[in-house]
Amino acid sequence: MSKEKVVLAYSGGLDTSVAVKWLREKYDVDVIAVAVDVGQPENLLMVQRKALTVGAVSSLVIDAEAEFARDFIAPAIQANALYQRKYPLGTALARPLIAKLLVDAAREHGAAAIAHGCTGKGNDQVRFDVTIGALAPDLRIIAPQREWGMNREQEIAYAKEHGIEVPVTSASPYSIDENMYGRSVEAGVLEDPWNEPPPEVWSWTMDPSETPETPQYIELTFKNGLPTVLNEKELGLAELIKELNQVAGQNGVGRIDMVEDRVVGIKSREIYECPAATVLLQAHRELEALVLPGELIRFKQTVEDAFSEQAYSGLWYSPLRESLSAFITHTQKFVSGSVRLKLHNGNCAVVGRKSESSLYDLSLATYDENDKFSHASAEGFIELFGLPTRVWAQKHGGKN
Repeated sequence: MSKEKVVLAYSGGLDTSVAVKWLREKYDVDVIAVAVDVGQPENLLMVQRKALTVGAVSSLVIDAEAEFARDFIAPAIQANALYQRKYPLGTALARPLIAKLLVDAAREHGAAAIAHGCTGKGNDQVRFDVTIGALAPDLRIIAPQREWGMNREQEIAYAKEHGIEVPVTSASPYSIDENMYGRSVEAGVLEDPWNEPPPEVWSWTMDPSETPETPQYIELTFKNGLPTVLNEKELGLAELIKELNQVAGQNGVGRIDMVEDRVVGIKSREIYECPAATVLLQAHRELEALVLPGELIRFKQTVEDAFSEQAYSGLWYSPLRESLSAFITHTQKFVSGSVRLKLHNGNCAVVGRKSESSLYDLSLATYDENDKFSHASAEGFIELFGLPTRVWAQKHGGKN
């Protein structure tokens, strides 16, 4: 009689490598390891081989770079998505895609369950479980870290005992996740929010104090709210993001150190490196400021916050997130044009913007002899605009 099959989200790191062995011992199942390529820099062929070495009966690598860029990063750029106005959602955006592909693999291979290496107090467990529940409510979910009761030191000892090579040691205990849109680091000395991140934490960005003294100028061209050209070179979104990561990272742009509120209710200190995301979101916001009416921008900011909360919380496939995206997509019809940015010593500044859809009218904005603004109309406008405030003051004696 054949064993039950479990599809495991496999990264090659400590948690998932230990999970292969643990699942076989605890549940007596055949483990199918699935690694998803979302643009992380690691060698996934080595990850694929490692899964087989630690006991998986099958090891798959799925190329999802294009899908990740098109279906997840692109809507986030159009939404100016930043969780708590700071985190560009790199890891959060990849999780629902990975979960979707795990479901596909489970269907293809006849698996009865999906497993992941997320902890019982992290965000990723929510993102995986909620997505799997939305797409395949019949599949069981196994989360070894919620069951086995091992802390990080015990995991490392378990891996050593069973001959499992992992890139984590007691001396370097960081938990790292990477994809093309960002890199996240936690654990170790970072758990004390008073500690400055040590130099070894950073990988994608140069120390701003060691970056070139000469500023670097770049130009991004957008079409319908998405970047299509970097420095006069037309690129697909995935390729553009990767190249921009290099350019911005060399100038120290994209370092984020924040204390955030996790979905499960605790605060967590997180380190992020998001060179391309930092530049793209800043450029996109400035282009929108040029081409969208003020009242639309103000309302869209509320929608953006809701979109970011949904994405961060693992609710990508919720009706609300999908409806928010429909609104956001509609706002991008005229968000086309070019933005020039200055990168220098860790800073990114927009220094120029232009668009055929620009609402900036020089004849209305200028103070020189070409001024065509109707100054005489201002008095009547102010009279009506301030009327409710004046009536209130008259009624209540000018007191609040």
